[in-house]
Amino acid sequence: MTTATLPAGIPPTANTKYQPRKSTLARKREDDDLPEPSSPSKRSKVSFDSDVEVRLVEEWEKTPTVIQEGVRRALLKRATGDSTGYERVKAVYTPVKDGQEEPGPATVKSHTFALLNNVSMLNRGCADLVHAALSSDWLGRSEEYVHLFTQFLANLVSAQSLYLTDVLRMLAENITAAPQSQCQSKTLADIPRSQLYLRVHKVLQYLLQIIPSACRIVLSILTNLFPHQTESRRAHIVYTHNLLKIIEYAPILQMDILTLITERLVKIDLQVQEDLEDLAEEVEEGVVQHVPITRPDMNKVLDEAEDSDNNSDTDDEMDEDALRTQTITKNVEKMDCILDMLFTYYDQINLAASPSSQVRSVEILLSQFQTIILPTHRSRHTQFLLFHFIQQSAADIDVFVGMCAQTSFDKKRPAMVRQAAAAYLASFVARGMHVSSDIVREVWDYISTELKTQVRESEPACRGPDLQRYSTYYMLVQALLYIFCFRWRDLESGPDEDYEEDELPSIYGEERQWRTGVKETLQLNVFSKLNPLKVCSPGIVTEFARIAHHLHVIYVYHLLETNKRIRLSNYFGPSNYSQLNRETALTARGEEENQHLDEYFPFDPYHLPKSKRWIEGDYREWTGIPGLDNEKAAESDSGEEEMEDSDVEEGTGTEESDE
Repeated sequence: MTTATLPAGIPPTANTKYQPRKSTLARKREDDDLPEPSSPSKRSKVSFDSDVEVRLVEEWEKTPTVIQEGVRRALLKRATGDSTGYERVKAVYTPVKDGQEEPGPATVKSHTFALLNNVSMLNRGCADLVHAALSSDWLGRSEEYVHLFTQFLANLVSAQSLYLTDVLRMLAENITAAPQSQCQSKTLADIPRSQLYLRVHKVLQYLLQIIPSACRIVLSILTNLFPHQTESRRAHIVYTHNLLKIIEYAPILQMDILTLITERLVKIDLQVQEDLEDLAEEVEEGVVQHVPITRPDMNKVLDEAEDSDNNSDTDDEMDEDALRTQTITKNVEKMDCILDMLFTYYDQINLAASPSSQVRSVEILLSQFQTIILPTHRSRHTQFLLFHFIQQSAADIDVFVGMCAQTSFDKKRPAMVRQAAAAYLASFVARGMHVSSDIVREVWDYISTELKTQVRESEPACRGPDLQRYSTYYMLVQALLYIFCFRWRDLESGPDEDYEEDELPSIYGEERQWRTGVKETLQLNVFSKLNPLKVCSPGIVTEFARIAHHLHVIYVYHLLETNKRIRLSNYFGPSNYSQLNRETALTARGEEENQHLDEYFPFDPYHLPKSKRWIEGDYREWTGIPGLDNEKAAESDSGEEEMEDSDVEEGTGTEESDE
């Protein structure tokens, strides 16, 4: 019997049985018996259960992974011209119409996460999608989503710098009184605006940290978005508050932002002065009295949904004059609030900051004075920021006084600027409570020396008072007279310096002693050919004449009588020295009023109710002259009594005649 061998590689086993090999023909016949496969063109019939709901999966129901992949594919297809999926992605960030269903928070989050991971694909061709995302209500959503959106913004501006300005503008618009990205969705909870502002500041701070060069772009945007001077009180308060907040995390913008606020504040200040000049004096006083004294609660102001100072229904019922007065009152309150905020800001720097920061704040105030306030004619309140904080240091007082004096004497500067500097110098020295006697005397000597030079140069060709030709000279003389009226005690010498205000010697007692040059300076200028008492403001001239006569410094009443017969128009203009002008009584009166110096001293009394607390203790009020003003008051009282007696007598006489 023949034994079969196993194929190589297969080990023998005990149960292995030999199977005889079939012939090729037999195998072929068995294969032919198998059923033939069905044709590939034929499909099996499928039956569906009628109870099962069949529908397409909505975009909002997709899983985060599916959404993210869909966004990526939509951006890729957009590049090839297929915008179907791209438009669906953009619709997630587009406000829905009434009756439409809003995408859920999870869906919005997944789409934003997808955009975050594909910012490199958001080129200029996807600008409409980016702008839709920037305009969405991201600020009103959860903290988690705000953090995600912040990362998206950071990645976007880093990868696609063309969107940097758009992102910064969107953030700046959201620190205005009406944030553009505040939550307006009906499905999300309302968030206070104060919290929205804090979120914006966190995002802006983060972006400025990763892109420091963006500060210049931010400044330009903030300047353009500053509320117009006609906008509401709340609009200005909210925006100013947020600007000061930016300085905390972007100190490089401190000077620019403070300068911006000061520029706009000066515009409001000037507008208020123009409006008040057109009102009667009693109406003007009423305007200030109607301004609320209470400082506004900043949190309440920030969270207000609408401007409380805008009431169109009430405005429609008011006549034109009442409406105008109301508008001026609102502008005064607006200015008062902004000034109070600036006083608070600078005060916090001086209290909490280092000495270098205090020096920096003074430098900013001095720079604003030179570039904004000094060239502006008739600014009324803004300069009191400088007035208050300069007086906190004797060195700063000396710097400011020197700056004004140098500008006043600089012939290269425009005449209007020189005259304004002289007015600021005189008003500050006269009104500053912390301006020392030494400063007063130094300023007196500076002005006296300059006036002596100008008299020596001008008198040979002078034929009479001429405001147009010698305007700077007259402004310096008026400054000198103003300083004398307020600070004459500091110009005395000898034992009389120590007299109290109510211990002035009588006209029959010992004559007061004055520092060398005081009387000489007054004599030289008052009786010069330039005749400054004819050109200086009549109010200041009258007060000076009264005080100077009472103190036995100089007697000018005879000159004032002579000046009454002089017509300034006869000497006006460089072409009028050889020929007098013909004039009528009517033209003479009008021209005479225009030929006097303006009685403008920038530190006149400060009456804004909220912010005036800051200058208490810094401001020198007019106290009058002991012995002189008392007599004047007594004469006034006796005059009123005589008028009352005469009225009684006239009334009695009328009654008797009637009988």
